[in-house]
Amino acid sequence: MNNEYLERAKKKITDPQILSVVAAKRAKQLSLGARPMVRCDSPNQLDVALLEIAEGLLSYEFPEDAAANEESATVEGE
Repeated sequence: MNNEYLERAKKKITDPQILSVVAAKRAKQLSLGARPMVRCDSPNQLDVALLEIAEGLLSYEFPEDAAANEESATVEGE
C-alpha cells in the first residue's frame, strides 16, 4: 500500500473505518474488472482505490432508512 495515497485519502475521508470500507469496496470492484478512474503506476487495486479517493472521484453515503447502521453504506463512483 502506498502511504502517500493513504495520507491524501485521509484528507478526503477522515474517519478511518469509513475510509477502509470505501477503499476495500472499490478495490474489490477493480479486482472484478471495473475500470480505474485514474492512472496509477501501481498494479495494486487498493492503491488505485486510495488514489481515486484522494482525487475526490469517490464518495459515500448512508441510506436514509439505515443511517444508524454504518455497515450498509454504499460506495459511489464512476
